[in-house]
Amino acid sequence: MPDQYRLLRRTTLKDIAESTGFSVNTVSHALKDKDDISEPTRLLIRRRAEEMGYVADMVAGSMRSGTTRTIALILGDVANPHFGLWAREIEGTAFRSGYSTIVIDTDEDEALERDAIRTAVGKRVDGIVICPTQRSRGGLEALRASGVPFVLVGRRWEDPELDYVVLDDTRGGLLATRHLLERGHRRILFLSGPDHISSARERLAGYRGALREAGLEEDPALVRTVGVMSGGCGRVLRRAVEEGVAFTAVVAFSDIVALEALRELARAGGGAQVPVVGFDDIASGLPLPFATDSVASAQGSPAELAARTLLERIGQIRGGVWDPAPKQTVLPVRLFHREMPA
Repeated sequence: MPDQYRLLRRTTLKDIAESTGFSVNTVSHALKDKDDISEPTRLLIRRRAEEMGYVADMVAGSMRSGTTRTIALILGDVANPHFGLWAREIEGTAFRSGYSTIVIDTDEDEALERDAIRTAVGKRVDGIVICPTQRSRGGLEALRASGVPFVLVGRRWEDPELDYVVLDDTRGGLLATRHLLERGHRRILFLSGPDHISSARERLAGYRGALREAGLEEDPALVRTVGVMSGGCGRVLRRAVEEGVAFTAVVAFSDIVALEALRELARAGGGAQVPVVGFDDIASGLPLPFATDSVASAQGSPAELAARTLLERIGQIRGGVWDPAPKQTVLPVRLFHREMPA
């Protein structure tokens, strides 16, 4: 065999056994940290395996165990920094528990979501964390039919059998709107997500609740729907201005929508005078060149908690002690004030 191809051959347990003088079985147990091998022997074998570039064959291991030590993360728009931060948190949580993560983007498209679910199941993942498109229950039924444990994150259906981790979005909408009302604003534009998305409906309900709390009637012209994918907010905001809708402050469905609103307001010359409140607090994880108040979880990351919930479910399956009670977590929220970076 030519040398260049010999260099590409994987180091095997047999190679390590021949190099150290131990049996293949002893090498295998040492690399698995089994107690039947003495500590000095384990250290010697592990050190030699590292020197030889040994990497465990995860495919063979999964065939023996029936698990892949892999979870899937299905998100609507990985270009959105909010989802990017979630992906990082879930990957980190999974990795610390010995799992790898595959990330699949659906572009908030229901058909792509079903393809993503089929792909994940086809790769024999041990579980799925998903922020669903929610255009219908088709994706949900596909998940149920797969038999793979899954956890919803960020969005939910009112279903007694589902595991999910979401924010208290109704409270969030109320806090964001109340924050602006307390600063004297009475004409507050609400840039909402599509109403098939649970978090959009709940944040809008919070906005309306804050108006009622302040004794104000809702002006339907002040509620505008924007897409959840980036890029559509400017057009919606320009249309409101062209229609002569007067407003002095904005509550945005997300920080991405808030950023687009600030950009459009700056183009119109009113960016400094119109405060904008968003959701997700992406500025906590990214050095962004804009300042906007934002509503987010007051008790840790929903993504990290969703990953831990899924890993717990996977552990129950392995241990044969499945808890049928749904794990439905609604995290409290708070409003974060972010100053413009110097």
